[in-house]
Amino acid sequence: MASRSSALEGGGAAIQRRNNAVKRHLQQRQQEADFHDKKVIASTYFSIGAFLVLACLTFSLLILPLVLPPLPPPPSLLLWLPVCLLVLLVVLAFMPTDVRSVAASYL
Repeated sequence: MASRSSALEGGGAAIQRRNNAVKRHLQQRQQEADFHDKKVIASTYFSIGAFLVLACLTFSLLILPLVLPPLPPPPSLLLWLPVCLLVLLVVLAFMPTDVRSVAASYL
C-alpha cells in the first residue's frame, strides 16, 4: 500500500511539472504575440504622407539656414513674449484651485 501511494505521489508531481511547463509555454507565446502586436502598431503609426512631410520639414530645417541670408534681429518688444508666456504658465501652475467646485461641475 505504501509503495502504491508513493507511486501516485510521484505521478502527481510529474503532472504538476507538465502543467507548469505548459503554463510557461503559453505565457511565452502570449509575450511573443504582444511583442508582435506592438511592432505592427509602431510600423503603422505614421502613414507614408506623414513620413514625407516630416522628412521635408527636417530637410528644410537643415538646409535653409545654410542657404538663406541672416535675418535682422527682431524688435525688443517681441523678445519679451516668451518671457511673459513663461511667467503666465508659472502663475497658472501654482494658482490654488477649489477642487470641490471643479468636481461639482462634472456631476
